Amino acid sequence: MSQQVISAPAGSGLQVRASTVDFGVRAVAAILALTIATLHVADQGGIATLADGNWIGWGYRAIEVGGVLTALLMLVPQRFLPGPAWLRWAPAVLLGIGPFIGYLATRTTGIPGDYADVGNWADWVGTAALLAEAALITLSVSVVRALRR
Repeated sequence: MSQQVISAPAGSGLQVRASTVDFGVRAVAAILALTIATLHVADQGGIATLADGNWIGWGYRAIEVGGVLTALLMLVPQRFLPGPAWLRWAPAVLLGIGPFIGYLATRTTGIPGDYADVGNWADWVGTAALLAEAALITLSVSVVRALRR
């Protein structure tokens, strides 16, 4: 996928390298990862605030740092990374799935240390994060499936 040439219609003289398309997809994934991190910072009340001092607050920090690291990983050219191309997408899948499941758990059954949000489906930050996480999961799984073929 990284150096394949895609030809445009005959006579147009245009050719697009798949690496360009690949960078565009990776850039979208990086933006989604940063969006997830930013929404979790907003939900905590800022970058210097740890709104919840127990393990949930530190879980938020892990998501925030993971979002930034995943975005950076997406922007690094494949030639600088060891292993197969699909492997870079594993952190993106985890970044999407982890908080998604956590949000659903806090809203349905609650989790140890946080039963206050059960039934609180009207949280706009959480809803926006769910949308970004679902988009990142969909994109990442699609790319992994395409690269594994």
